[in-house]
Amino acid sequence: MMQNVHLAPEADEDDLYSGYNDYNPTFDTEDLENDIAFQQAARTSHGRRPPVTAKIPGTSASRPLATGIGSKATLTSSMGRPMTGAIQDGVARPMTAVHAAGYTKAAMRGSSFDPLGQARGPAPPLEMKNSDSSEEKIRQLEKKVNELVEESCIANSCGDLKLALEKAKEAGRKERVLVRQREQIATAENINLDLTYSVLFNLAGQYAANEMYAEALNTYQVIVKNKMFSNGGRLKVNMGNIYLKQRNYSKAIKFYRMALDQIPSAHKEMRIKIMQNIGVAFIKTGQYVDAISSFDYIMSMSPNLKAGFNLILCYFAIGNREQMKKAFQKLIAVPLEVDYDDKYISPNDDPHTNLLIEAIKNDSLRQIERERKSMAEEYIMTAAKLIAPVIETSFAVGYDWCVEVVKASHYVELANDLEINKATTYLRQQDFNQALETLKMFEKKDSRVKSAAATNLSFLYYLENELAQATNYADLAVNSDRYNPAALTNKGNTVFANGDYEKAAEFYKEALRNDSSCTEALYNLGLTYKKLNRIEEALDCFLKLHAILRNSAQVLHQIANIYEIMEDPNQAIEWLLQLISVVPTDPHVLSKLGKLYDNEGDKSQAFHYYYESYRYFPSNIEVIEWLGAYYIDTQFCEKAIEYFERAALILPTEVKWQLMVASCYRRSGNYQKALEKYKIIHKKFPENVECLRFLVRLCTDMGLKEVQEYVTKLKKVEKLKEIREQRIKSGRDGSARSRREGNAGGDSGGTKGERLSAKLKALPGTSEPYESSGSKEIDASYIDPLGPQAERPKTAARKRTEEDDFADEELGEDLLPE
Repeated sequence: MMQNVHLAPEADEDDLYSGYNDYNPTFDTEDLENDIAFQQAARTSHGRRPPVTAKIPGTSASRPLATGIGSKATLTSSMGRPMTGAIQDGVARPMTAVHAAGYTKAAMRGSSFDPLGQARGPAPPLEMKNSDSSEEKIRQLEKKVNELVEESCIANSCGDLKLALEKAKEAGRKERVLVRQREQIATAENINLDLTYSVLFNLAGQYAANEMYAEALNTYQVIVKNKMFSNGGRLKVNMGNIYLKQRNYSKAIKFYRMALDQIPSAHKEMRIKIMQNIGVAFIKTGQYVDAISSFDYIMSMSPNLKAGFNLILCYFAIGNREQMKKAFQKLIAVPLEVDYDDKYISPNDDPHTNLLIEAIKNDSLRQIERERKSMAEEYIMTAAKLIAPVIETSFAVGYDWCVEVVKASHYVELANDLEINKATTYLRQQDFNQALETLKMFEKKDSRVKSAAATNLSFLYYLENELAQATNYADLAVNSDRYNPAALTNKGNTVFANGDYEKAAEFYKEALRNDSSCTEALYNLGLTYKKLNRIEEALDCFLKLHAILRNSAQVLHQIANIYEIMEDPNQAIEWLLQLISVVPTDPHVLSKLGKLYDNEGDKSQAFHYYYESYRYFPSNIEVIEWLGAYYIDTQFCEKAIEYFERAALILPTEVKWQLMVASCYRRSGNYQKALEKYKIIHKKFPENVECLRFLVRLCTDMGLKEVQEYVTKLKKVEKLKEIREQRIKSGRDGSARSRREGNAGGDSGGTKGERLSAKLKALPGTSEPYESSGSKEIDASYIDPLGPQAERPKTAARKRTEEDDFADEELGEDLLPE
């Protein structure tokens, strides 16, 4: 059996796996860092060239294969495969898995290395887009429509509503052109519905902003009725808002309900807002029960301050006391979601924490929190003032209930404000004693509340002219809170009332240092400077106040008055013109303007403003007198009669105005009317000398038989007047003689004094107005249109007016012949 077994030769044949354990020094990498030649090659381009793998023996080289019969055979696949990187037919074959940048198939072995392809030259120019193609035109038009919509929105945000509407209309026109072009070159499915929706929505919004409600509703209807706009039904909210503005409340409610059906329950906040709008619309129509159902739903699902306050209003309207109380408690329980002031108090002296707290103490979020808290306090205070008088038998008990509810909530600090408001309500009811008692309860409270109560008490006593009590409580208010500007202002008022203007100015200044926006202190400081005759400083105060209160009538009047004191009538007129733009129906301001224009010689403007003053207040004697004199001066005596008759109605016991009416009839040539008027005057004032003289003259001119009767009466009245004057004169002389006898103690002195007195009487004295030479008849017939000297307001200097000239003309015309 062993004869057929052939053993492999041992000596002559090669081992199949020989050579694999041999050490090749090429792969010795431990000493490469110290090999200078290798490091030099690695730093050059030669070291980065790919090695030629064909020269290194590897698995692709042919090797003998030992077979089982002991013969050596060569693998045909290894023999026939060319080595990687070998050159065949003069062309370098690309190396597998090592493809250098910039290598090309056609490149020869000796070609230069060009990884960036610079040898190929510049790239060909980009192909220009064909602007004449339909797709490109549509794309550009679409871009233009978007730009117009953006410009419209920007103009609306800047307040230019007209430009915004024009841009929106232009965007709508271009979008319709775009749709037609789309339909011509493609199917309707390619139309950009989002662009169409945005254009129509913006156009409707701009119509509504410009109060073109009909056009806005039509545009919204186009969106709502188009079934391709899946969410278009929600815009019925906007349509409801428009109907609400038009006061069409029934349609507003209808559209709000339709919008509510379109909005899914997932959008909870939007549904709550629509429900609130429905409730407001029901309040507008007086359907308070339906409004209550809406607000009740809101307060049960998502309570908020506005809904709670409106719910209280509805219960107040129907007079449900118990529900008012429950609604007030719901309003108090509404969460504000506001961090309280404890967050902004530093717990330690860590500088990093203190800097952080200072940074967030007045940031925008903190301001929002303050606004929300202030709004909540305003709602609660208003609701308490509204329901307190009706929820109990008296408003005091109602206020007490509200105070207890507030104290049990997190609005504890509002309880004191409600108490002070209770005192204010007592004041409105003119129950001063209860108001004082309520405010006095705060004397033992903390300093802030005590100062506020004492300030109100000082104000009350000041109004009642009890300056001692006002001063005491003003001192208490200042001592409780030295930085309270209202307390300092009241203290200054009490000092001002006592005449200590310098000290009052110091209190007003201190109030302004604590609060520069305290307008009361600034106004009072200006008045104080006027009292101290520091006109420039007073003007500066009022100009500063005018910068704060642009339309304050009192401030404008004070500025005009100061310019009048400074004898600058042009500036005074300018500020008075601003004043009548604020209070156009104030008769005193209009008469002041008329007086200033009259002093400047502008009779037409003076007449305009005097006439406007008379139209709004036809009982001002000075205005009536000026208008009557103006018509007489312009030779329209018939029109002057109307004004003098009005003066006679206002002052029926003064004969002057009735005489002026009769004089106007006489000057206009209506002697019969004048005679009748003089007769009426004579019946009312039988001892009036002027009336009798005019009756004598008219009867003489008209040839009436009554002339002798009036002459007799005239002589009798003149005689009585002369006797009366002599008695008065003798009484004066007797009293003067007795004084001289007591002082001088001798007749000689008295005689000399009488001679000196008589001599002085012959000359015009300093205490009496100078009189030109004339008889007593002239003096008696003079009618001063401005009335007696004692009744006139004292002015610094009065110019001679045209009324005086008119009176002088009557003086010469109405003299009786001797």
